[in-house]
Amino acid sequence: MREYLLTLCITAAVTYLLTGPVRKFAIVAGAMPEIRARDVHREPTPRLGGIAMFFGLCAGLLVADHLSSLNWVFEKSNEPRALLSGAALIWLIGVLDDKFEIDALIKLGGQMIAAGVMVMQGLTILWLPIPGVGNVALTQWQGTLLTVALVVITINAVNFVDGLDGLAAGMVCIATVAFFLYAYRVWVSYGIEAAAPATLFASILMGMCLGFLPHNMHPARIFMGDSGSMLIGLVLAAGAISITGQVDPDVMNLFSGSERATVHQMVPVYIPLLMPLTIIAIPAADLVLAIVRRTWRGQSPFAADRGHLHHRLLEIGHSHSRAVLIMYFWSALIAFGALAYSVNSASMWIVLGVVFLSAVGLVLLLLPRFTPRVPVWAQRFVPPRYRRRRAAAAAEAELAMEAAAQDAPDEPETDERAPVTAGVSGVNGATAIGTRGRFPDRS
Repeated sequence: MREYLLTLCITAAVTYLLTGPVRKFAIVAGAMPEIRARDVHREPTPRLGGIAMFFGLCAGLLVADHLSSLNWVFEKSNEPRALLSGAALIWLIGVLDDKFEIDALIKLGGQMIAAGVMVMQGLTILWLPIPGVGNVALTQWQGTLLTVALVVITINAVNFVDGLDGLAAGMVCIATVAFFLYAYRVWVSYGIEAAAPATLFASILMGMCLGFLPHNMHPARIFMGDSGSMLIGLVLAAGAISITGQVDPDVMNLFSGSERATVHQMVPVYIPLLMPLTIIAIPAADLVLAIVRRTWRGQSPFAADRGHLHHRLLEIGHSHSRAVLIMYFWSALIAFGALAYSVNSASMWIVLGVVFLSAVGLVLLLLPRFTPRVPVWAQRFVPPRYRRRRAAAAAEAELAMEAAAQDAPDEPETDERAPVTAGVSGVNGATAIGTRGRFPDRS
């Protein structure tokens, strides 16, 4: 655990320290596009934050390679090199897009090539656990197509959700914490060495997000851009592929009896194996809704709009910070709920807790729709925005005073200024004020 924490801290430190210089470089390079119709920020903000995140990834892999307890991962597995190759390619495509805004189809092709590069180096799905059937081995072409599809979907899901300050980095970080705990448990508890690369990827990804978040929280000083969102999406997909498609569930002694058991008996068994996919549940749902919405309107699925989940939260009435926190809440609920269920699927308290928190999440989503009526005796204990009665009374009183002031007749001028103005006269352009009574009459 100490080695993973050291790798996480080094990655976060390098990402954090490089983000400031990268921001200045982005300003000099002109990577500050004008505000578009779908943007929610008000001032042009530099991009290219993915540069700092990529060098943080490189630093994390370099440190892990020199640690005696993690060095064997690089010797026995080619997955770290596959990750670095695919990450470098997708990062270059993202940098070009942040500066020149390349076509969406070109980016899609680059994503598929990056996924193919990782597949060629051994990072691919070998088998799938299917409820009611068991462990199904995949052919080379099936594994390749499924791996490429998962990488592309994850990259675009994270890219689509990157619409508010700190949203993508925070959601990915929260989900990756749950994924790290799951992968570490599979490796330590069951002694499966195949889960070690996924655990390493998760620790590095957490460091990348934590190091960049201080610069990206609202109001953001720099955006990660496509160079960052596609990069963390690829690292996220690599970890899910590594542990879902290469760790044999039979080795974990999860199956009891026949593999063709009923679906009711097998679903709790496969929840831990599908847990890596739950970390992209919210971004994936946003991706599916965006494709359906744009296709229904006759637009391209890659056409940008303001219909994402975070945009709708702002339209409902949530503030920028509250919308981000709500998205954080749902990501944590799904990821840690799946993690808790994988540890003890027989506990009804876990299910009840998830249901209760889901209800709380729905209340938070609809909070601006409510008009809470706080009792008079409790108004001093709630924020001012919930003191609707006092606020309404004050507003009505202010409106009444303004109306009375407008209806009142103008007051006539008094004679108080007469003594001052009476002695004002102009002589050859000069002015004498208040001379009467101070000097004798010379006439």
